[in-house]
Amino acid sequence: MPDRGSMLTQPLPRPSAGRIAAYLGLLLLGAVAGLAGALVQAGWFPGGLLLALAGAAGLFLGGARAVRSRGGAVAPAAGWMVSVVLLTAGRPEGDFLFGAAGGSYLFLLGGMALAVICATLGSGRQPVGGDVRLAK
Repeated sequence: MPDRGSMLTQPLPRPSAGRIAAYLGLLLLGAVAGLAGALVQAGWFPGGLLLALAGAAGLFLGGARAVRSRGGAVAPAAGWMVSVVLLTAGRPEGDFLFGAAGGSYLFLLGGMALAVICATLGSGRQPVGGDVRLAK
């Protein structure tokens, strides 16, 4: 078998239509989780905040495991981030969804930290073949 070189020198595989659809679905689920978390975290303060962050973490890590790549965690995190940033903006009438309380800041910063943690923990591309481990 010829030496194919390092995994880093191999070209990236082209994503299939199913994988693209999965990423778009995860992006949409992330936006919905951000909206639901924004509503729940203020409603039942300590429990709602934990529930919203646990739901976001489950979606981020579940997406990474389902797609078997770190992009599976990044896609819902991006949807979550876009929806939360759009919800933080006040309206011209003065209405807003997030208050200036500590729970809102914990939701924003905690969700961002969970997105980074889950994207780091998500499984990356692994080398394939019999020679990827050292023989004992």
